[in-house]
Amino acid sequence: MNYNETITYLYSQLPVYQRIGKAAYKDNLDNTHALDKHLNSPHQNYPTIHVAGTNGKGSVSHMIAAILQKAGFKTGLYTSPHLLDFRERIKVNGKPVSKEFVVAFIHAIRGKIEELQPSFFELTVAMAFQYFKEEEVDYAVIEVGMGGRLDSTNIIKPLLSVITNIGMDHTAYLGNTIEKIAIEKAGIIKEGTPVIIGRTQTETHPVFSSFAAKSETTLIYANEKFSISDSMIEQEGKQVFDIVQGEKVVFSNLKTDLIGRYQKENIITAILAISQLSERGIKIPISCLYGGLENTAKLTGLRGRWEILEKKPLTITDMAHNADGLQQVFSQLAASRYNKLHVVFGMVNDKDAGKALEILPRDAIYYFTRAGIPRALDEMTLANLAREKGLQGQAYSTVKGAFLSAKENAGEEDVLFIGGSTFVVAEVLALK
Repeated sequence: MNYNETITYLYSQLPVYQRIGKAAYKDNLDNTHALDKHLNSPHQNYPTIHVAGTNGKGSVSHMIAAILQKAGFKTGLYTSPHLLDFRERIKVNGKPVSKEFVVAFIHAIRGKIEELQPSFFELTVAMAFQYFKEEEVDYAVIEVGMGGRLDSTNIIKPLLSVITNIGMDHTAYLGNTIEKIAIEKAGIIKEGTPVIIGRTQTETHPVFSSFAAKSETTLIYANEKFSISDSMIEQEGKQVFDIVQGEKVVFSNLKTDLIGRYQKENIITAILAISQLSERGIKIPISCLYGGLENTAKLTGLRGRWEILEKKPLTITDMAHNADGLQQVFSQLAASRYNKLHVVFGMVNDKDAGKALEILPRDAIYYFTRAGIPRALDEMTLANLAREKGLQGQAYSTVKGAFLSAKENAGEEDVLFIGGSTFVVAEVLALK
């Protein structure tokens, strides 16, 4: 098989959660352990940093990887889902896994694949671990897919565990309360491995404290260690911050090329993670922390986080897809200046669409749509539910149709936002 045939094989033969939802979800690590044993536990050949959370885990993973990369370390990065190309999930120093490796890996273990029938995610985790071994990375940053306790990435014994925050997402799998979801995320806490928590939350604090005590490990909250100033946007389009510890500015004029305001929480989480790695003997010069954060997207190829596609009209896309994430995105939009706000919006059918729609501004013009995957919420269902919430707009059967209509209607002084689902974002990025 060539590369395209191999990718077709993966999507057609293996259940893919991002596309079909619950039918692809595995509530155990049996296949993961079997694949790991078959490959002789490749993840044991390099140290790892494990990152979980409801929102921000992808950004934090990319920030940590960018800083390590800037410090001269050969750095593996595993994240999900991808936007445009499967190979985005597995990178070394910002470069996607080679097509040749993907083909060779699947060819080599195809018999095992057909014996075990793993999920798409189970297989891609195994592929990433093997690739990082063969590339002889110095460190690998591993983002959890969903939850933590039963996530396929959770077979690693990391140097450091990071949990960004906890929100209501994937409730059908992780539980219908913040506390239950926190228990699943806390599953990545390992004996003797320090744990960074991004956000102090009343409901989650007892959960994390209990898990840390049982694991005899240290728990450190980023928002209690550092505070961060309101940002300014420089002419070159980068946010600028000061980081404060106690009464002292410890990082002044810190820049990032990720311009969503919600990145403030992610930045202090990443900084604390790097501080902990430094305490464990990893030499990371301050200049590399600055350089990594200033060039995170450039170094790692991160996309879809408050990404500006055009200036006139100002066209922005963001992958926020649950109530907490959307709240932060639309708060930033509310602080922006424009004549009218146009929103291309679609969701998947296992999210709480009603709660998400309650967050959206009533005075925007909406273009409700559905991505081209089985798991997408029907655009008419979404539009009808939106009208019940006081939102006005039209329904479009394709993302392309919705986006082109919004572009045609938006004036130069308007703002056009695309979001609600990773897959809606991906389809618009594919048009650019």
